[in-house]
Amino acid sequence: MFESLSDRFDRAFKILKGHGRITEVNVADTTKEIRRALIDADVNYKIAKEFTDRVKEKALGADVLTSVSPGQLMVKITRDELTELMGSEYVDINTKGSPAIILLSGLQGSGKTTFAVKIANWLKTKKGKNPLLIACDIYRPAAIEQLKVMGEKTDIPVFTIPDDENPVNISKKGIQHAKDYGYNVVVIDTAGRLAIDEQMMDEISNIHKAVNPQETLFIVDSMTGQDAVNTAKAFNDILNFDGVVLTKLDGDTRGGAALSIKSVVNKPIKFVSIGEKVEALDVFHPDRMAERILGMGDIVSLVEKAQEQFDEVEARKLQNKIAKNQFNFNDFLSQLQQIKKMGNIKDLAGMIPGMGKAIKEMDIDDDAFKGFESIIYSMTIQERENPDLLNGSRRKRISNGSGTTIQEVNQMLKQFEQMRKMMKMMHSGGGKKAAHLMQQMQKMRK
Repeated sequence: MFESLSDRFDRAFKILKGHGRITEVNVADTTKEIRRALIDADVNYKIAKEFTDRVKEKALGADVLTSVSPGQLMVKITRDELTELMGSEYVDINTKGSPAIILLSGLQGSGKTTFAVKIANWLKTKKGKNPLLIACDIYRPAAIEQLKVMGEKTDIPVFTIPDDENPVNISKKGIQHAKDYGYNVVVIDTAGRLAIDEQMMDEISNIHKAVNPQETLFIVDSMTGQDAVNTAKAFNDILNFDGVVLTKLDGDTRGGAALSIKSVVNKPIKFVSIGEKVEALDVFHPDRMAERILGMGDIVSLVEKAQEQFDEVEARKLQNKIAKNQFNFNDFLSQLQQIKKMGNIKDLAGMIPGMGKAIKEMDIDDDAFKGFESIIYSMTIQERENPDLLNGSRRKRISNGSGTTIQEVNQMLKQFEQMRKMMKMMHSGGGKKAAHLMQQMQKMRK
């Protein structure tokens, strides 16, 4: 996420490295590089210029503390300005109403239907709501079927009227259905087009007027950059929507949409969607995103994700086992399964301060641990509990049982040992050593 932009910022701050103080010359050189970085990230020139002007003004006007280097000061100022640019603070979704009505808008291909299920699932699991999905995309082939299939997987019902070709009518009847059957929030999935056209705008506007939603969200593919911002403005002029959802953020190495959209429409980014999994949805925190862009990690979000998955009692037991070097294959398997639930593995590692740059070049596949799981499942109970039992004959039996080679079993055992060491180091605060070990583990995978 935002790798290109992060690299460019890193290069910009290196200009100040070794300088003992802030001067007009080195600040000008740094802000010029920052401006180029933003423009390359597909940020509008005017926004990029105004941003760097503010950074420059604050840097030259700041009282530089003797304990803070010019580089550190510039990073802090840039972080604060990035946070402001993206909206300052998290803005929650409005779910007041009986039922609360959430209307989704956006172009075709932006990820509306997938997001509809994601937000319904988020409301159900995180907010304790009882959601109903309303299918109003009557034009795109298989759109309603897609919503039904995804809804079934998450046990969220979908309201449809197969023969009705009036989205306004479907919306109103769906809301009445929600009232009749006790659903306290509805999510309306609307039709999109490949480009903005008058018919689409009239239709979404008519639905909006008919249902009077508590929350209207604009869904946009973040990888479309400046086009995303222009589309957002066109929709906002018609709907005056409440917030933005950035989809496909995990594929966005530049970040132009995330950085520009708030300035143009003056509406908060409320969610970011990062993958196809229903659980792959995050609320948007401008301060945390700014820190991630600047390579500072996002330990708060990482802890929140971990807290959602880990049982406190089990976590304490695991901590004690790591401290005593008793971490075994059962623990390893359990951790892999919990980590997979948290999201993209490389993205998670990048949330650890100092780890982002260390793992940047690593190609970490989310399915990388499937072979590990097969090998562990082929072990006996005793072998899982005591890794030191695995001699040559046992390894051969395990490789036969898991459909892997002895070399693959040996490789997994080496990585298990490295993982044990890394967890021990992280337990005792050795972040840099842990990052180095991750690099070594990646080399062994190749």
